[in-house]
Amino acid sequence: MDALSDVLKSVHLEGAVYVNAEFTAPWCIRGELGLSSVRERLANAEHVAFFHFLTEGDCKVRLAEGGEVLDAVAGDLILFPQEGKHLLGTDLQLAPMERSAVVTPDPGSDSELYLMSHGGGGAPTRFVCGYLACNRSLFRPLLEALPRMVRIRVGDGPASTLLRELFHAGVRESSAARPGAGSMLAKLAELLFVEAMRRYMESLPPGGTGWLAGVRDSQIGRALALLHGDPGKDWSVDELARSVALSRSALAERFSELVGESPMQYLTRWRLALAAQALRSGADGLARVAERSGYVSEAAFSRAFKREFGMPPATWRRQGLTRAA
Repeated sequence: MDALSDVLKSVHLEGAVYVNAEFTAPWCIRGELGLSSVRERLANAEHVAFFHFLTEGDCKVRLAEGGEVLDAVAGDLILFPQEGKHLLGTDLQLAPMERSAVVTPDPGSDSELYLMSHGGGGAPTRFVCGYLACNRSLFRPLLEALPRMVRIRVGDGPASTLLRELFHAGVRESSAARPGAGSMLAKLAELLFVEAMRRYMESLPPGGTGWLAGVRDSQIGRALALLHGDPGKDWSVDELARSVALSRSALAERFSELVGESPMQYLTRWRLALAAQALRSGADGLARVAERSGYVSEAAFSRAFKREFGMPPATWRRQGLTRAA
């Protein structure tokens, strides 16, 4: 098991929605990304990532506050892992329409699916748009590794056929309101996200840093996989270094350079992320969760948990139960 697979296995994307969008030149819209915009459909979501997959035409995209402008063409996936606003359009200097003003119910759908359409009647640009909900604490390594706006080239080749079919299947499931649609959409979301992350990793230039660069490194990726594969083990830097054929100092230096923290700091944060999930999804008592997280006392576990999440474990669990009620 590699570290990327293990994180994605643990993430458990909790839901997804896919909609069709069509805009005609000239056009510019402003989208706002956040939990408040998906609460009606995904009440238990802790974090959402939004995406646009271009199926026809082209446009420009940037974050609303400014920054790099990306040129997107058919076959590109634009992913927004964080909350915020962004602009899409053929001309970003136009006064943008708000996303909420261009959304209309889909008359051909039996569900709550919506369509987005807007523009001046010129050349069309078509998208599949949507969002994926996930567990924030388990998703942290990827959230911190990804920029706020990611363009992933899907292209038109045979290898892209599966990804395109998954997007179209997502639209069909979102529109049909069939039994089991929620589970199907979550599984589709996981497949899409895994493939998107694989493609993004392959596009990264050599010599970079960050969690994904660590995953891609043969020895640091192996170290990450070992930590994820057995997080409850009483790991030491010496043992981890021997397992990946590095000296202790070489592992510590390269791990910190790529991942941004020491191996033991990383392991502690991953254990706490797993503990946060266990507190909200299981019935184990605090002592049991603390023990599995590598702490000999509830008090020590509670202090570490509060440092990481800003509240004691009991409060964290109560909030999760309240949200699910």
